[in-house]
Amino acid sequence: MRALSRILERMSDRREFVSSLLAAGAALPVLRRGVLRPADLPSGNHPSALPSGNHPSALPSANQRHWQDLELGMFVHFAPNTWQDKEYDDRSTPLSAISPDIDTDQWAQVARDLGARYVVMVAKHVGGFCMWQTRTSAYGIKATPWKNGRGDVMADLAASCRRLGLGLGVYLSPRDDTFGAADKGRCDTPEKQRDYDRLYRQQLTELTTRYGELTEIWFDGSIAIPVCDIVRAHAPHAAVFQGPCASIRWVGNEDGFAPYPCWNGIPRARAATGEATAKDSDPDGDAWLPNEVDVSIRRPNWFWSTTDERNLLTTDQLLEIYYRSVGRGAQLLLNIPPDRTGHIAAADAARAKAFGDEIRRRFGKSLGETRGQGREVVLRLGAPVAVDHVVLEEDLAGGERVRAYRLEGRAGGQWVSLGDGTAIGHKRIQPVPPTAVDAVRLEVTESVASPRIRRLAAYATGAAPPPTWNDPGPR
Repeated sequence: MRALSRILERMSDRREFVSSLLAAGAALPVLRRGVLRPADLPSGNHPSALPSGNHPSALPSANQRHWQDLELGMFVHFAPNTWQDKEYDDRSTPLSAISPDIDTDQWAQVARDLGARYVVMVAKHVGGFCMWQTRTSAYGIKATPWKNGRGDVMADLAASCRRLGLGLGVYLSPRDDTFGAADKGRCDTPEKQRDYDRLYRQQLTELTTRYGELTEIWFDGSIAIPVCDIVRAHAPHAAVFQGPCASIRWVGNEDGFAPYPCWNGIPRARAATGEATAKDSDPDGDAWLPNEVDVSIRRPNWFWSTTDERNLLTTDQLLEIYYRSVGRGAQLLLNIPPDRTGHIAAADAARAKAFGDEIRRRFGKSLGETRGQGREVVLRLGAPVAVDHVVLEEDLAGGERVRAYRLEGRAGGQWVSLGDGTAIGHKRIQPVPPTAVDAVRLEVTESVASPRIRRLAAYATGAAPPPTWNDPGPR
């Protein structure tokens, strides 16, 4: 009966797929090297929606799926306020005093040790200081003694990332205290707004055309300046954080935690605001907008200071963040700020490596894994072996279909409960009671359309999960 049920599931799913194409009158896009190009997508980097019915309401674009597979990135905050022991630049530091020995190769190596797949550089924070050779402002790295005024942090970091196979992202603050632009880049008068719009668009054009393909672009706090045309023209594959062309969203806190469940779907009207958070999640939403969790290794401080080393997160705290972000299907962007020498402090670098090493130790090699389609997927392990974690992933090309599931293990010929949950999405890391089993079974108890499971994997980590791994908050 189970074999017949699986056959019927596959037939049903095939009928649904064909039916959805016919209903939409769609023509399949041309694939080049297996990747959808921007012209093939409904609207650049944005998700598409399926017809209503027994289907997920939203589908990710190829760019969004690629970004979600990166899972972990490293944020870099570095500005004159690093010399002020402040989180915001008060522009009191003489630029002649900013003479670091910036080592972007070290930054990139820290990212690799962490396990990050890309680095997002704060090219301009709210103070307006520019970390590249811009034509738009005198307030920047070119006005310091570093490399006799010819240094370009973005160029150096881009080269370092290329050498180590890392993606590069950029944060360009819409607010600019030096110019006098407030949140979202808003100015007091129409004349000043026109001037700032022109300046900001030039800055964004410089950053998106000089340093190679970008993985991610941050418009922190959203943006009122028209920028979507520049993003589409020069960074068509980049994930966009906030703003009118957002393809990802902020989780809604800086503690490092996503809620559970953490659905990828969201009502299209909320997605269009460019300010949506995880609180707007809706499994039946008609737009795909995955969550990014940003947090600093010196939480809550984003910039290095002489007083915040005491805030350095422990390995256990970082593991809690990982389980409650990546382990809930969200992206994790961990900030590791350089100090006044232009290097990441030894303690921070060592902590990042210890965290990365522990993630690799726990999840680098599974006991076994499989994939499947339908309401039941079974992983056979052969001889009984102790399992203490299960990792689940959906094939998101078909949307987020699972709404509830349970896990069972076969011990002594009998199926015993290991746990249950709601969302799987990109990834669900589920600790289970350590149990010697010869098989693990996923049973989907509620879904929209036939489930497509990209990965069911079992692990013996030999380690207890964080005590809060299953806390639902924050809300």
